[in-house]
Amino acid sequence: MSDKKALIAACGLDCFNCALHESNLSEKLAEEIHSKFGVPKEEAACKGCRQQDGKHFHLPNGCATLDCVKERGVEFCCDCSDFPCPYLAPVADGAAQYPHNMKMYNLCRIKRIGTERWMGEAGRIREEYFTGKRRRHPWNKYFKP
Repeated sequence: MSDKKALIAACGLDCFNCALHESNLSEKLAEEIHSKFGVPKEEAACKGCRQQDGKHFHLPNGCATLDCVKERGVEFCCDCSDFPCPYLAPVADGAAQYPHNMKMYNLCRIKRIGTERWMGEAGRIREEYFTGKRRRHPWNKYFKP
């Protein structure tokens, strides 16, 4: 698995483009996370879902979706015979705050055009989502196109 491909969450989120990923996290966002959530700035950065076994300050107990994918022996949710399932349900509360609502779109694109081609368009998809062309996100000011 390529380094970039290893930074795709099982649910289809593109960790390599995420503002929280260690390669993208700005000092300003780390400070905001520290101020709002009390997370030490040095713990704000994420290494990627798979690299941290689905655990981060916002998911301290891990991710049930990642656990399911590992249990079923598939790479992504879209590879599962039960796709789509309730683990992929959009976040109703906080939909404007979390990128999880684009995961179904990403998974469908991965299934349709393949991972390599999808990685080439993932930045555009995320940009549209964070700039309000798909859904407004409060952290969009930290997005690095």
